Amino acid sequence: MNIVLLPEILRQKLGDDGAKELVDIINASIKNAREHFTETSAEKIERRITETRADLEKQIAETKADLIKWMFLFWVGQVAVMVGVMSFFYNLIVHSK
Repeated sequence: MNIVLLPEILRQKLGDDGAKELVDIINASIKNAREHFTETSAEKIERRITETRADLEKQIAETKADLIKWMFLFWVGQVAVMVGVMSFFYNLIVHSK
């Protein structure tokens, strides 16, 4: 609960009931502002998390695609080297007879 102190002059002008009502209105306003701030903050945080997650998923997908591309190039290179080595040995064996 919020503690709101009214100056004595204001309390005298409003009376006890008026001062109590003013304090209640101020406290309710503060409570509503806090609730609104909390809801707004939570919505912003949730939206930011969702955006971040989407960005991460996109980056992971791009990384997977790049990884598959480089793996393919690596294996094609390995096959080419193996064919070259086997061809070299085949030619070496065939021409040495």
